[in-house]
Amino acid sequence: MSVDAETVRRIAHLARIAVPESEIEHLQGELNAMLAFVEQLQEVDVEGVEPMTSVTPMAMKKRADVVTDGGIAGDIVKNAPASEDNFFLVPKVVE
Repeated sequence: MSVDAETVRRIAHLARIAVPESEIEHLQGELNAMLAFVEQLQEVDVEGVEPMTSVTPMAMKKRADVVTDGGIAGDIVKNAPASEDNFFLVPKVVE
């Protein structure tokens, strides 16, 4: 896949980037180089390769997936201008 000058202009427009006409050709080369690298990476056989979280083997930290009330609802609403039963009270703005 290669990018032409019109595609560079379209990408710049979608990204809301002002690109001078003199830079279009340079950006076209840069984008084509990136796409060529991605195509080169697609040729690598990664069958059987485990996904990594780090370059060194490590286990991800996990916590128990337990539903709790947090135990601090009173502390959370303590500084609220108005609260009731550990809920924030807000003025009604829609009729």
